[in-house]
Amino acid sequence: MLLDDERAYRAVAARDARFDGCFILAVRTTRIYCRPSCPAVTPKRRNAEFYPTAAAAQSAGYRACRRCLPDAVPGSPEWNLRADLAARAMRLISDGVVEREGVPGLASRLGYSERHLTRVLTAELGAGPLALARAHRAHSARLLIETTDLSFADIAFAAGFASVRQFNDTIRAVFATTPSAMRSTRAATGTAGRITLRLPYRPPFDAEGLLAYFRAHAIPGVEHVEDGSYARSLRLPHGQATVRLEPADGHVSCSLRLTDLRDLGSAVSRVRRLLDLDADPVAVDDFLSADPALRPSVLARPGVRLPGSVDGAETLLRALGHDVRGEALEHPDGPVTHLYPAPSAIDSPVARALADGTLRVDVGRDADELHAELSAFPGVGPQVASYVVMRVLGAPDIPLTSDNIAWRPWRPWRSYAAMHLRRTA
Repeated sequence: MLLDDERAYRAVAARDARFDGCFILAVRTTRIYCRPSCPAVTPKRRNAEFYPTAAAAQSAGYRACRRCLPDAVPGSPEWNLRADLAARAMRLISDGVVEREGVPGLASRLGYSERHLTRVLTAELGAGPLALARAHRAHSARLLIETTDLSFADIAFAAGFASVRQFNDTIRAVFATTPSAMRSTRAATGTAGRITLRLPYRPPFDAEGLLAYFRAHAIPGVEHVEDGSYARSLRLPHGQATVRLEPADGHVSCSLRLTDLRDLGSAVSRVRRLLDLDADPVAVDDFLSADPALRPSVLARPGVRLPGSVDGAETLLRALGHDVRGEALEHPDGPVTHLYPAPSAIDSPVARALADGTLRVDVGRDADELHAELSAFPGVGPQVASYVVMRVLGAPDIPLTSDNIAWRPWRPWRSYAAMHLRRTA
């Protein structure tokens, strides 16, 4: 949620962790920006500024707090709640589109000129696409510095920097330290192929419900659920990957095996969307528990999440019944041995449209436009379209039946209401 300055300051004074990731606190006297729950002494009101994104604070000359690590928090739920240009752009930037295709590619995907896109993002988020992508690269670089033994030159390349000098300059500007100093204080170590991260979430978190959902829909070889963990293969922009996810107290342990480290940022973004880790469960539960029909379920299962998607094309094809294994992984990871097939390997009208680009299902789409396009596509229909939009975009207000009147009392959280009804059934 976007707050006015006075409400934001009250959240900071209360060190309310529910707002971590929703906005940034910047302190004029220290030139440092923090998460709202930072344990440091609360600045005086006249010294506090508030920004919607870390990139906006960086553009204003602030550096990240090394005590609270403001980038290591759940992301803002705004980007799923909103369907405007800024939200769609943020979802694509998090997936690494700017690193792969540049600002022209981002603008083309969104259907706007570069100039208009930059103007809208600067007005809405306080920073243009290049600054937002720079903040994303800095976050990816920090993860690699603190969790692997890779050389800094390899990290710079993997995080999307054009040169080692640019990498060093960005780390100094954002974190006010050097890569060597950051590595000396790291808490965990990975390898060039395996990276283990802690993915934070806002409690409560119904991990059991997500695992049950994935278990019921798992494709053997592509996915595996056991002992409170979920593993699967990933088809990423630069290569194959596998991930193992294990919910813990306050975070999800994420073990990634990448064939190309440039995919780290995309992998983390997609896994967070898969588990709906940026949701605000307190807001959802408070609203839905007011309905007597849902209250018992909400009290019994607080923190229900929407099962997301790591690949829009895969989600659509599986919704249409194409539950098949594809090519064998180059490096099998335990019971995960295969990738889900690329659309070009499946013989159906929808798969052919996905393969040739006629039909595009990704996080940059507008929910209403995507729903209308899928509903009109032969063999898809409105019910499948609703299911795909909910999962791929994390859309929180999708009724999963055609009876809109019955679902109306649960707006704007109809997708979460559907998950409660499913769990109850």
